[in-house]
Amino acid sequence: MKPTFFSFFLVFVLCGLNLTAQNPDRIFQDIQMQDDAIIIQTSDGNYQMSYLLPDIVETEFIPEGSSSISESHAVQLKERSSDFTISKNDNSVEIHSEGIEINIQKSPFQITYFYDSEKLISEKNGYQESDVGFEIDFNLNESETLMGGGARALGMNRRGHRLKLYNRAHYGYESKSELMNYSMPIAISSKKYMIHFDNPSTSYLDFDSQFNNRLAYEAISGAKKYQVIAGNSWEKIIENYTALTGRQKLPPRWALGNFASRFGYHSQKETLETIDQFRKENIPVDAVILDLYWFGKTVQGTMGNLAFDKDSFPKPKKMIKKLKRNNVETVLITEPFILTTSNRWDEAVRADILAKDTLENPATYDFYFGNTGLIDVFKPEAKQWFWEIYDGLKNKGVNGWWGDLGEPEVHPDYLQHHKAKAHEVHNIYGHQWAKIISEGYRKNYPDERPFILMRAGYSGSQKYGMIPWSGDVNRTWGGLEPQPEIALQMSLQGLAYMHSDLGGFAGNLNDDDLYVRWLQYGVFQPIYRPHAQEEVPSEPIFRSEKAKNLSRKAIELRYQLLPYNYQLAFENQQKGLPLMRPLFFEEPENASLYNVSETYLWGNDFLISPVLKPHLISKEVYFPQTSNWIDYYTGEVHQAGETKEIQLKESHIPTFVRAGSFILKTPLIQSTKEYVFNDLDLEFYHDSDVEKSHRSFYNDNGKLQDAFAKKAYEKLNLKYKKIDNNSFQIQINHEVGEAFKSDLQKINLNIKNISKKPETISINGKKHKFHFDEKAQVIKINSISINNTNTLIQIK
Repeated sequence: MKPTFFSFFLVFVLCGLNLTAQNPDRIFQDIQMQDDAIIIQTSDGNYQMSYLLPDIVETEFIPEGSSSISESHAVQLKERSSDFTISKNDNSVEIHSEGIEINIQKSPFQITYFYDSEKLISEKNGYQESDVGFEIDFNLNESETLMGGGARALGMNRRGHRLKLYNRAHYGYESKSELMNYSMPIAISSKKYMIHFDNPSTSYLDFDSQFNNRLAYEAISGAKKYQVIAGNSWEKIIENYTALTGRQKLPPRWALGNFASRFGYHSQKETLETIDQFRKENIPVDAVILDLYWFGKTVQGTMGNLAFDKDSFPKPKKMIKKLKRNNVETVLITEPFILTTSNRWDEAVRADILAKDTLENPATYDFYFGNTGLIDVFKPEAKQWFWEIYDGLKNKGVNGWWGDLGEPEVHPDYLQHHKAKAHEVHNIYGHQWAKIISEGYRKNYPDERPFILMRAGYSGSQKYGMIPWSGDVNRTWGGLEPQPEIALQMSLQGLAYMHSDLGGFAGNLNDDDLYVRWLQYGVFQPIYRPHAQEEVPSEPIFRSEKAKNLSRKAIELRYQLLPYNYQLAFENQQKGLPLMRPLFFEEPENASLYNVSETYLWGNDFLISPVLKPHLISKEVYFPQTSNWIDYYTGEVHQAGETKEIQLKESHIPTFVRAGSFILKTPLIQSTKEYVFNDLDLEFYHDSDVEKSHRSFYNDNGKLQDAFAKKAYEKLNLKYKKIDNNSFQIQINHEVGEAFKSDLQKINLNIKNISKKPETISINGKKHKFHFDEKAQVIKINSISINNTNTLIQIK
C-alpha cells in the first residue's frame, strides 16, 4: 500500500471535488467484496470493479434489474487480483493498491482514479441513459491532449472531435479523415493513462467536442464496462494495455522484406515475369500479392469464387513452387462477400454459412462488385467452411493472406448474424475473421507463423497476428502527410504493424518525387509494401530510371536493417513496444511533443523525419533532449534538445542515430531467405557524453511460432562502458537457446564518431588489428570471432 494516498486525497478534496461531481441522483448505499471483485451498491444499480493488474482497473456499471456482460472480444486477461485494501470513512471509500488507487465519494457520488500520487481521471455523470442507448462520461482538465479512437487523420491531438466508432472505408482520403477502416473504443491522455471501453457496438467517443472538459463514450447497446490503464512510462502503459488485450506474435521474417503488389496481376505469366524483373534489376523482394484477378478475369461479378481462375492461372501450384524457388512467397487476397453470380453461391447457400435477413433467408444486397451475400464469420459452420478454403490454398503453397473489405465494406443494419445483430458485431467482423485464420494455423500448422493482412479490426486484433494498413489513400502529398500520424496512433493502441500502401493507392497521379519520398519513408514503417491501382505502376521496376535507382537504395537499406528490425518485432512480441514511437516517449512532460508526428522514433535508436511535402529543400527537426543524435549519412553530431534546419537530399530522408547505440546490419541480400546471422556488420555510435549503454539483437529461424518460448533462438547482447576520457570497452555476449543451432561465428565492428586513431585495441586481452578511417572518423575491426560466450573489446 502506498503511504501517500491520504495526502494526495486530501489535496484532491481541497481542490473542490463537488465542482465536477457525478450524477446527483445516484446515491451510495454499500460496498462489498465478491470473488476478488469490489461491488459498490447504489440507488440505481451496482458498480463492479476489479484489478486485472495493479495498473489496470476494470469498472462495469450494472443497472438495476440487469446482469453483468462478462464476454469480451478484446480482453484476454482473465485473472483478478486481490492485492488491494479498502478503507472507509463517513465521506468516502478508498481502495489502495501498488498501482492505481480509487476514491469513491459517497455524496455526491463520484469515482476517481489516482496513480503515483496524481489524479488520473474521474467520472462526471458516470453511466446514464441517453436518447440512443447509454453513455459514460468523465472529467478532463483543460491541458490534456487526447489520442486514440483507432485510425484517423486528424492530427495527433484529437481533442475537440466526436468520433464515430464504425469501421468504414474512406476511398481516396488525404490529409484529413474523421472515419476510416479501423476504429477502436480507446482514449489515451497525455496525463499517461488509457481508457478502453469494452464494447464493440456501434458507438461514439466524444473527445470534448463541446469544449466543456468532458470525455464521453456513447453506445447503442452492450456492456457498460471500461478499463483504466496506467503506468510509470509510456512504454509501461502500452506493455500493460497489450497484456490486457493480447500481444502480437512475431510475423514470418519474410514479412519484413519488400512486397510486389498492385491492383492487380492478371495472369500467372504476368506474375512470374514481374518477379523475374525484380531479380534482373537487383531490387530485393520477398513476396508477391495477387489481387482479385487470381479468381476471376473481371473486377465485378466474380468475387466469392475463392479458387484460381484456370484460364489466367492454369498451373497455380507450379507457379507458387517456382516463386518459392526464387525466394518469393505468394499472398492471396480474399473477401468475405460471396456474390450470387460467383461459382460458390449455391455451395454457400447449401452450407448455410451466410448472414440472414429478417425472414431467416440468406441476405442479399447490391454493392460495387455485384449482388452479394456475406459470410457469417460468427457462426461455427461458417468458420469451418471459410477455414477449409484457406487450408486448401495453403496446401497449394500459399503462405500469406490478405483479407480485404472486412469492415465489412457494406453491412446493412438488418443483417442477422449468429446470435447477434449487425450493429452489435460490425466493428469486430475483421477481428473475428483474423481469429479464424490464426486459430486454424494453431490447430493445423502449429509451428508456422501466419501472415494476415487486413484493413479492419477491433481492440486486441493484434493477438491474432493481424497486420493492418491505412486503407485506400490518395496518391498525393496530402495522402502521404498523415501516414506517420496514423501509424503512431495505432501503435499506441496495440496495432504496431499499421502501415500504408507505399506510393499511395487511389488515383493516377504519376509523381516520381512523391513516389520516392513515400518509399524512403517506408524503410522506417513496419511493412514495406508498395501497392496501387494499376494505371500507374506501384513497383519500382516499372518506374523511371531515376525513381527506380532511388527506390532501390531505399529498399536495400530496408534489407540491411533486417537484424535491427527483427529485434523491434521481437520487442513488440514480448512487451507490446511499438516499432514506430512518438517523440513524447522521450520527453513525457513536454506538452508540445504530443502534437508531433512528422518526426518519430524507429525503435529506440533511430530518429526519422520523413519528407511529407513537395518542393522542400530543408526541414526543421527537433532532437530529443535524452541524447545526442548522430546523422546516419554524414556523421554530424546534433546536440540533445536542439532544433535545427536540416538540408534535404533526394537520396534519403533525414535519419539520425542515438549516441551510444548499437545498430546491427546484414550485408546486402536480395531476399530474407538469403539472410544468415553471421558475418554481420555491427555499428557502434560512440559519444564521449555516454557513460554506458546496452542493446540486444534477437534471432531465430524466422518461421517457427513461439520460437523464444521453445528456446529455439539466439541473442547477441552488447554492452558499452566508458573507462575514462581515453578508453572504453565493448562486451559481446552470445546467448543461444538450448533448442537452436547458431550459425554465428564472426562479426565486423565499426565504431563511429572517433576523432583520432586509437593507440591499441585488444580482444579478450590480445592485441587485434584494426583500420582507422580518419576522414569518416570510423574504427573498423573485421572478423571478430564469436566462438566464445563472451568477447571483450578494449579500445585505448
